[in-house]
Amino acid sequence: MKTDISRKLFAQARKLIPGGVNSPVRACKSVGCDPRFITKAAGSKVYDADGNEYIDFVCSWGPMILGHNHPAVVTAIKEALENGTSFGAPAPVEVELAELVTKALPSVDKVRFVSSGTEATMSALRLARGYTGKKVVVKFDGCYHGHADSFLVKAGSGVITLGIPGSPGVPDDIVKNTVSIPYNNEEILEKTLRDESLDIACVIMEPVAGNMGVVPPEPGFLQKVRALTEELGIVLIFDEVITGFRLSYGGAQAKFGITPDLTCLGKIIGGGLPVGAYGGKAEIMDQIAPDGPVYQAGTLSGNPLAMAAGAATLKELGKPGFYEALDAKAEKFANGLSTLCQKYLEHATLNRQGSVMTAFFAAGPVFDFDSAMTADTDMYGRYYRAMLDQGVYLAPSQFEGAFISAAHSEADLAKTLEVAESVFSSLKK
Repeated sequence: MKTDISRKLFAQARKLIPGGVNSPVRACKSVGCDPRFITKAAGSKVYDADGNEYIDFVCSWGPMILGHNHPAVVTAIKEALENGTSFGAPAPVEVELAELVTKALPSVDKVRFVSSGTEATMSALRLARGYTGKKVVVKFDGCYHGHADSFLVKAGSGVITLGIPGSPGVPDDIVKNTVSIPYNNEEILEKTLRDESLDIACVIMEPVAGNMGVVPPEPGFLQKVRALTEELGIVLIFDEVITGFRLSYGGAQAKFGITPDLTCLGKIIGGGLPVGAYGGKAEIMDQIAPDGPVYQAGTLSGNPLAMAAGAATLKELGKPGFYEALDAKAEKFANGLSTLCQKYLEHATLNRQGSVMTAFFAAGPVFDFDSAMTADTDMYGRYYRAMLDQGVYLAPSQFEGAFISAAHSEADLAKTLEVAESVFSSLKK
């Protein structure tokens, strides 16, 4: 597989852009190779600058649940584009998307659109603190909520992929107000939340962890979090930037029957364009300016192109049978991959929730940050490079998920399993 053009582009990019990339994991450092520069995408495939074709399981890190360049989304963007790219003023399509979101998520009475998942989580955190008058945020080890200062404590995603312990530039005065505890540990959860000295404003969590690899909640864990936060008057924030409209039309909260106080969204609700959102109970959301004293603003918030792409996407997702078909496809593929792991690899385990999954090169079950950290990242790097060279595009990190889209055909998935069998067989030697 020729990669000369990608290599030249990366060399040029490193002179102009820190690390040659605009998001750290894309540099592929942890998997021991240079990135492929993508120039085109369609359906389940992406194509690099050298003309190589790949079956895509990154799906732009989740948003492309319909596949790339879905006709309904492309049409919506083109129609919106003809009317202008940005207004800096309210637009009808914002109302349309807000209505779709609030109808899909009963926990969300009102929603505010922003331009990224990080903006959504940092705004929700500020809102929770303003609403409660308290300072401390409780998060979970290995859960990533964007790169705002308060969240870079035992964070997942690129932070653990690159082995960065938090981040320089984050003041101690901010970090001291963040408490990070083990995911799926009810005993420590209860002890922490009942500590009155902590002055806890909120608990923020991925209902299904997706940034230390896919780690589903243990039975009863989410219910315990909701019961304790409700009892103690602590705002519960679900970060559904990944799981929102991915696990079901109502997100993880509908899947597990939990009603958070605030919800953060992103990725899918923009149909592949930059977007984020946070929403929740009216009494909390009414604290946001201009109705209330908690300030948040953004020049490109509610961008008409992103709103149009998001609305078109949600309309497609709302069609009968969409999630049942997607989950069935993902289950069949995951079962096939798990069988291959067991056949060829001494240490491997597959975690899946709906249409997103992670194959961990780890000996035992992966249920929290510490167990995720037992994964053999060197072996994942070998696996990644071998799959890439045979036309399968995976996340360049052991600690991310593989996404199945509606555009992945049975032939795509069968071919991927054939390639995986060949690769696993070679890894075993």
